[in-house]
Amino acid sequence: MVKSRDLCRGIDRSDGFATLTLDLFSGSPNPNPCSYSRSAKRVRVSCASPAAAAAGENRSNLFDSLSEEVLFLILDRLESDPLDKKSFSLVCRSFYAAESRHRRALTPLRSGLLPAALARYPSVSRLDLSLCPSVTDAALASVGGALRSSLRSINLSRSRGFSYAGIESIAVNCAALVEINLSNATDLSDAAAAAIGRARNLEKLWLARCKMVTDMGIGCIAVGCQKLRLLCLKWCLGISDLGVGLVAVKCKRLRSLDLSFVPITEKCLPAVLRLPHLEDLALVGCLSIDDEGLMSVKQESKSLQVLDMSNCQHVNHTGFSSLLSKTPGLRQISLAYYCKVTHSLASSLQKLYNLQSIKLDGCEVTTSGLKTMANSCRSLGELSLSKCSGVTDEGLSFIVTKHKGLGKLDVTCCRNITDLSLASITSSCTSLANLSMESCILVSREGFRLIGQRCHLLEELDLTDNDLDDEGLRAISGCHNLCVLKIGICLKISDEGLIHVAKGCPNLQELDLYRSVGITDIGVMAIARGCPLLQIINLSYCTEVTDHSLRSLSKCSNLNTLEIRGCQVSSSGLAIIAVGCRKLTKLDIKKCYYVDDAGMLLLARFSQNLRQINLSYCSVTDVGLLALASVSCLQNMTILHSGGLTSNGLAAILVACGGLTKVKLHSSFKPLIPKPILEHVEARGCVFQWRDKPFQVELEPSEVWKQQSQEMHV
Repeated sequence: MVKSRDLCRGIDRSDGFATLTLDLFSGSPNPNPCSYSRSAKRVRVSCASPAAAAAGENRSNLFDSLSEEVLFLILDRLESDPLDKKSFSLVCRSFYAAESRHRRALTPLRSGLLPAALARYPSVSRLDLSLCPSVTDAALASVGGALRSSLRSINLSRSRGFSYAGIESIAVNCAALVEINLSNATDLSDAAAAAIGRARNLEKLWLARCKMVTDMGIGCIAVGCQKLRLLCLKWCLGISDLGVGLVAVKCKRLRSLDLSFVPITEKCLPAVLRLPHLEDLALVGCLSIDDEGLMSVKQESKSLQVLDMSNCQHVNHTGFSSLLSKTPGLRQISLAYYCKVTHSLASSLQKLYNLQSIKLDGCEVTTSGLKTMANSCRSLGELSLSKCSGVTDEGLSFIVTKHKGLGKLDVTCCRNITDLSLASITSSCTSLANLSMESCILVSREGFRLIGQRCHLLEELDLTDNDLDDEGLRAISGCHNLCVLKIGICLKISDEGLIHVAKGCPNLQELDLYRSVGITDIGVMAIARGCPLLQIINLSYCTEVTDHSLRSLSKCSNLNTLEIRGCQVSSSGLAIIAVGCRKLTKLDIKKCYYVDDAGMLLLARFSQNLRQINLSYCSVTDVGLLALASVSCLQNMTILHSGGLTSNGLAAILVACGGLTKVKLHSSFKPLIPKPILEHVEARGCVFQWRDKPFQVELEPSEVWKQQSQEMHV
């Protein structure tokens, strides 16, 4: 981690001169340095001190003597936090100019900021407008004019307000453009697709949920964008076999094709499988494809490596086996919510010598099927059986014993496995990096201790809703590489267990303690001291957590997500978090009854990166809510049952917060807020969600809540 102040060091000398040392050696360089960066250098520049200058020698600014190459090397090594580069740019005019020319990526929050941003950063190659709720054709025209030669990628995946004219401005003017993301642009039609077709050098295109684009539009894209390597048509309901066939004929360089939920049949598959470089094919939810159709396909594809046929409800093992025989190079298969995984289906995997990953989430699995799968596959690295019925100790133990190199295993909600399975997993797969075992209710607390005793390489562990206790956490603390730990709804853990985790897992970045009611301030304080890299923590409904926890967490400067709904915290604690955690982007304080306007005022002043907040049931009035208007990043608000708010206050905040994309309000306010205001906010790209939830004061005891939750799963 390199700071600008570490790179530039001024050393005073007694001879009246100052020496500036630029240390460009970095232990953790930027993973994506600019292409102009060469080998690291150590540059020394000397000039007179102010005393010598005052004696009569007129020297220029010390920093002005640094070359642009040196300044770019410094910028390459600054942290990703934009505040670092902003500080750098404020040093002097030459640094300001260098930072402007160095910037390659830009993510504005509102399209109204584009003119100034484009003037400041003329060399931007990646423009992300997905955070702008509304982008007009005029704004896109200005982008096309300002970034003619540099723009290579533009993301409009969550923006609205533009038409084919704006897209055409980009496609025609930006000759270097290779990536466009137009996902969720549900209003775009074939005219927009024709405009995209004018981007001759396009290599990656996302059109997910562009439901008005038809075969005619996709045909224009196929003819004009023959260099495409990735094409996503997920949920493009206007496209049929004809359009997909045109793409397959014209775009011979395609490597990734997503046809999920597109109303195609098997008729287009021969042309798709004929693509010479196709590696990744998604056919999720293609309900018109059936066994008979797949068995009629004779075309082979030796290049295909990833196949996703989840939710193909009319395909069973005969059709799938037929398709697998035509794709011998597969490395990853996903059949989530598929038919029954039997011996016959598993046998079809025998000739897939390169298969490394199988995802069967939500399938009905048989013991014979798992055993056959274990014998059919050579060396699995990833296996997902999440929410699969029929998984038993016998079947799971057999497959993990055969595949000891598993790095990722998901057995979430496999409610029939016991300690026997966990003993087999931990003794066989000691190199596991990712293990998910949520709601494995028959595994005992003694069983969970085996994880920490044997799987020391774990990086992610999910034991939500299990019989885990403090001794289990003591064992897990031996997993020193652990980055993600989810132990919500574990009612037998306490501060003692968390203290062990804090001592043994210094790299922890995400911790989920949702409804783990045995946790108090003592445990949270230990985590804050021992895990300085913490970024995400969920303490919702840990009812013994108070402001003391927030005071300790305020030392975790990387914290970006804090969920404390139902905790006994106040505005004082929230203020401490706002001051200490400047990177905070998501805050959930629902049912924090002691948070009032004072907390909002300090939050608005210090948490300028905040994007999402839940204020439901808080003691906030119009004054506190209006203070949040100064948070320019704010996009998502949920406000239900906050008694101090009025319709006028809500109307004012809706108008003042120009970057809002989603607002959830109680339906009782809908007739009270003037309709023109609602229409104005919606025109800016904001979506309203009106809820009619009854007011609930008392929190349900966790034991009662857990019992109700389990009954729902039965």
